[in-house]
Amino acid sequence: MTRYPRDMIGYGAQTPDPKWPNGAKIAVQIVLNYEEGGENNILHGDAASEAFLSEIVGAAAWPGQRHWNMETIYEYGARAGFWRLHRLLKDLPITVFGVATAMARSPDQVAAMQDAQWEIASHGLKWIEYKDAHEETERAHIQRAIRLHTEVTGERPRGFYQGRASINSVRLAAEEGFDYLADSYADDLPYWMEIGARDQLVVPYTLDCNDMRFATPQGFNAGDQFYDYLRASFDALYREGVEGQAKMMSIGLHCRLVGRPGRIEALRQFIDYARTHDGVWFATREQIADHWRTHHPHVRWDRPSQMAKADFVVKFGGIYEHSAWVAERAHGMELGAAHDSAIGVGNALARAFRSSATADRLKVLRAHPDLAGKLAAAERLTADSTAEQASAGLDALTDEERDTFQKANAAYVAKFGFPFIIAVRDHTKDSILRAFETRLQNSVEEEFATACAQVERIAALRLQAVM
Repeated sequence: MTRYPRDMIGYGAQTPDPKWPNGAKIAVQIVLNYEEGGENNILHGDAASEAFLSEIVGAAAWPGQRHWNMETIYEYGARAGFWRLHRLLKDLPITVFGVATAMARSPDQVAAMQDAQWEIASHGLKWIEYKDAHEETERAHIQRAIRLHTEVTGERPRGFYQGRASINSVRLAAEEGFDYLADSYADDLPYWMEIGARDQLVVPYTLDCNDMRFATPQGFNAGDQFYDYLRASFDALYREGVEGQAKMMSIGLHCRLVGRPGRIEALRQFIDYARTHDGVWFATREQIADHWRTHHPHVRWDRPSQMAKADFVVKFGGIYEHSAWVAERAHGMELGAAHDSAIGVGNALARAFRSSATADRLKVLRAHPDLAGKLAAAERLTADSTAEQASAGLDALTDEERDTFQKANAAYVAKFGFPFIIAVRDHTKDSILRAFETRLQNSVEEEFATACAQVERIAALRLQAVM
């Protein structure tokens, strides 16, 4: 038995109505990353200079050396870019992802963030790569980030975004009790994760509607490309909101990138464009998190992928008629969140059935009762079979109709060696009799395949009733 830890289904085809305030069709969430002064630098105790997200595309780290050009590019973000962005955004509700050590080195900028009443979430202790960090080292850094952030701003951060995260980052941050986490790019809406005993809210972030693409290959080369991409993203999401599937648009900014004169006009144009639309909610991440927690609280339930084998078999063992072994084999497969639905469980059961030996599948076919046969007359059908046959009126046949069915059953079994199987909930008495006539013309091989497909259809219908 293996369990796949990734969630490849999420909300599925029909997303929940977020119930944004005042019926908004879209929530626009702007993040300003404040990282300048927290990046890799031997002055900060790091092994090498920074090499990520600057005007020097493809820069390499300089082990044991300071990198003057890189340092001054980052300094531009703090000295000039931040203030340019502050002037543009100070009247909007935005979220700052603040690196704790960077903010400790920038008290004027922190004061300006607070004067603008921006939310300041934690962006970790340092703007460094954590993929190879020991788990205890990263845990200590997160705890230190909380303490330093609280010292610098006067408030404990409610949200957390590591950014250059490890596979442990989300779990470690959840252990520290943040109201929401942002280290995810998996959705256009907030969602819940069950991390041990904790129900953790995740408000996903973005790497596409993000000015970081000015500093990456195949990214934005000019401001109009950034504006075009933001506008197209807004239009698509706004249209979905009009159609009843409202979403959140996340935008990521950096002082040293979009804070340059040749780029900030693209951001200004986008904000003006978004404001021309009705039903746009500009919000901080904590506002979105609070809203989601109120309107979409998490509810734990018995997920099939997390069930013990015995419980799984009790719940699904009867889906394939008198063939609990199908559920037993399905439980041993690689199951995950995508199997926590009627379609998902149905797929797992069908795989177990399809991959079994012909003799085993034949046993499943033979476990099914005749339609309107002796078992039905003696009231010895399973509850599912009883309800299914009743749905097509097979429990209320005239003597003539019953005789017709019994003759058809006999002819079918004589030719194929197993009962006639059909998903009766898809049919009427008349269409079932027509199917008898048609399928009696099949070869044994053709009818075996047809009967197996009908077994799977019956299973799918049964699952819809129990999930």
